Amino acid sequence: MTERTPLLHYRLSTSVNESELRSQAGQQAPVHKPGSQGRRAAQQKQQKKLSTFFGVVIPTLLSMFSVVVFLRIGLAVGQAGLYQAIAMYVVAYIIICMTVLSVCAISTNGALDAGGAYYMISRALGPEFGGSIGIMFFLANVCGSALMVLGLVEAILSTFGVPEGKFSTSHYQVLPSGYWWSLLYGTGIALLCLLVCLVGAHIYAKTTFLIFVIVIVVLITVFISFFAVHPQSITLPDLKPNATGPTTANFTGFKLDTLLGNIWADYTVDYTTQTTMTFATVFAVMFNGCTGIMAGSNMSGDLKNPSYSIPRGTITAVIFTFIVYIMLSVLVACTCDRLLLQRDYSFLRDINVWHPFVIIGVYSSTLSAAMSNLIGASRVLYAMAKDDLFGKALWLAKKTSHSGNPWVSVLISWFLVQLVLFSGKLNTIASIVTIFFLLVYAAVDLACLALEWASAPNFRPTFRYFTWHTCILGIIGCAIMMFLINAIYASASIAFMLLLLLLIHYLSPTSSWGYISQALIFHQVRKYLLMLDVRKDHVKFWRPQILLMVSNPRSSVGLITFINDIKKSGLYVLGHVQLGDLNTLPSDPLQAQYESWLSLVDHLNIKAFVNLTLADSVRHGVQHLLFISGLGGMRPNTLVLGFYDDCLPKDKLIDPSMSSPQSTDPSAPSQELEQPPLFHFASLRGSRPQEYVAIIADAMKMLKNVVLARYFNNFDRAQVLSPPSCTPGKRAVYVDVWPVNLLRPDSCSYVDTCSLFLLQLACILNMVRDWRKATLRLFLCVEEGRSVRGPEEKLGQLLKDLRIKKNLQPEEEEDEENEEDYVNSFPSNATRVSDDYLSAVNKLILDQARPQPAVRFLYLPRPPADTRRYTAYLRQLELLTQDLGPTLLIHGVTPVITTDL
Repeated sequence: MTERTPLLHYRLSTSVNESELRSQAGQQAPVHKPGSQGRRAAQQKQQKKLSTFFGVVIPTLLSMFSVVVFLRIGLAVGQAGLYQAIAMYVVAYIIICMTVLSVCAISTNGALDAGGAYYMISRALGPEFGGSIGIMFFLANVCGSALMVLGLVEAILSTFGVPEGKFSTSHYQVLPSGYWWSLLYGTGIALLCLLVCLVGAHIYAKTTFLIFVIVIVVLITVFISFFAVHPQSITLPDLKPNATGPTTANFTGFKLDTLLGNIWADYTVDYTTQTTMTFATVFAVMFNGCTGIMAGSNMSGDLKNPSYSIPRGTITAVIFTFIVYIMLSVLVACTCDRLLLQRDYSFLRDINVWHPFVIIGVYSSTLSAAMSNLIGASRVLYAMAKDDLFGKALWLAKKTSHSGNPWVSVLISWFLVQLVLFSGKLNTIASIVTIFFLLVYAAVDLACLALEWASAPNFRPTFRYFTWHTCILGIIGCAIMMFLINAIYASASIAFMLLLLLLIHYLSPTSSWGYISQALIFHQVRKYLLMLDVRKDHVKFWRPQILLMVSNPRSSVGLITFINDIKKSGLYVLGHVQLGDLNTLPSDPLQAQYESWLSLVDHLNIKAFVNLTLADSVRHGVQHLLFISGLGGMRPNTLVLGFYDDCLPKDKLIDPSMSSPQSTDPSAPSQELEQPPLFHFASLRGSRPQEYVAIIADAMKMLKNVVLARYFNNFDRAQVLSPPSCTPGKRAVYVDVWPVNLLRPDSCSYVDTCSLFLLQLACILNMVRDWRKATLRLFLCVEEGRSVRGPEEKLGQLLKDLRIKKNLQPEEEEDEENEEDYVNSFPSNATRVSDDYLSAVNKLILDQARPQPAVRFLYLPRPPADTRRYTAYLRQLELLTQDLGPTLLIHGVTPVITTDL
């Protein structure tokens, strides 16, 4: 405990400056331009001035109350009864609290900037989720602001408006009604909200505080009225024409009979919409009043200490509103009969000690909700603009005033609110807004869940009252509520979010925030790698796991792309050895090269890992890679090397648009500096013949299959698989397979381990989608004078057992040399085969190539035990494969084929 105390103290004491520390760690130092220092100083002086109470508690309280506390309490108790109403509030607040816990966890894990929920989601789930949810959150706030404005207009007209087509019935009904008049009133209210938000968050906080005081005073008068007002009859609103029913209802005061009459549910027709209410519809209406929990988080960029204020302020507001709703529900059930609750949703005005109090409360709460949504929308838009997720489309929204207020974002948000006001009635959009908010809440829960499941060491929020269970409950609860409100709109919203996610994924630039997907993938891969037990390997499930040694990728593009086709979903590693001694170097030279290699993998669109090593020789470097490449049960079992010959390498990475015939002129300026990191590879080099054969022998000693690739420097996969259209007819693609040891004229076996491995690789290539139309030509070699019938039948049976399609067309091989039988402890004999024999075999292979195959598979014999014969061995391989085109010399050391199920 004594060791942890300084660390905890440091974190608590530096929480105020976390934003500065994070920005210094993850961003470059800003460039100070002349004349901008004064503005920057003013911004630093004015920004983040709001405290917990003014910046979080008040906005959240007012957003959660809105008009529900005054106009929808009667709906919940009158239709659902007290028991079900309380149950609704409990369920709704459980859903809300799950999201609040996630918000608190994320907000206390580091410094928050402007954007609230968008900032949390984007930094946790990446730009795709953040951008798509950010747009939906922005639109939800815009439409929510318009909804509140129109609600306020309707509330004003219901009191002061002259009914359209009728005469005024009281002296205070002076405002004309109608669509254009309503639009005019809504525009005026929106302009008032715009002026407050343009001045800045500080004035907004003072305005909302004044509204908060008014709302609290009104609530106090409502509570007092239940005790102070005497029982009375209240005139009910007029029903639809030709409708019949009671015209008055009673406020009874505290009576047991009244309470007993309001305990159980009694769902009837809603007098405002003429639809029959159910538990789901009442729950959806009531839940709309509880979706303001992000109002404080939206102000994260204007708070003194977001990590401190957001959790404390949000939890305080949630607890306060829950207590108020429960107390009001109980008081209403004890004092108002069922008819009053079902037929007059504004009954609190009629039973108040002073009727205008409730009207003032409705106006104030609605106005504050409109301002809260408008300033919230502007902050989300400003945060997305700063992140450049949409390129230059939002560059204007980045502009701020001297005090740091994003005034352009405020104007854009107000303009969109004004456009929404033209619709006049937003009953349909109201459901969509709520669903958008719920989708944002679910995304916050998902972000917290992903961070928790990823088990990243840097995810250690100071708020610890959450688990992955609460995150899942929050996601499930939000999803249920979305489909409960409107299943069609919920499905459409999710589809819209996924569409935005895909667009941002493919169009937005790469961010430097870190991707939670990478942490989750790492967590799962580590778990499954531990489960991958090498002791349970079986030949039935064998697949090639390849280590391709690349001296320089500039001349190896053809080979790299071809080997990618024969990996069969196995491990594929590009290995590279750089000669050097770390003791004589100031730093590791390989670190700077990884970016170029990874860019190469992306450029060639291959599924490969990269493994680089520093060694004093190529042989030792290959040994290092064979020993350490891979992890657990995923380790290379096959080594692929380019062939050692005198072929001139060709640079296949030069962009034709950047090269010219004069580019080979030594006096011409180097293009290396002008090319992207993809092309920053060292000059071409090779190793000694003796060392090259030693590498082959080392791999076989380590029980690794070996493949030597020759003449792939000019191999073009696209050209091979897509013949020119000018060729008459459809030209077939052939792959020639010679599964016999051509360096042993006395050996005609084609069923040893090496031959079967060669056949397996050829079949794997033929299973790849682009190579399925290629024809495998398997050559059977017999001595002159011997019948081919027996070997042909054996080969046919072998191909049948191996499930390889066959169409036998035997060819006879004429032995050019009558060598005597001999015995050798190794499958090859580098001293007994003449150059003339090898040239004859080479000519035989060439003669059989009609038409020319795309690739040849040949048998690679084991190197001789005597290291002095390495040069002769390499010479034999060179003569055997002379001018054959793309050729693979293959030697297998482990069984890879089985005929069992």
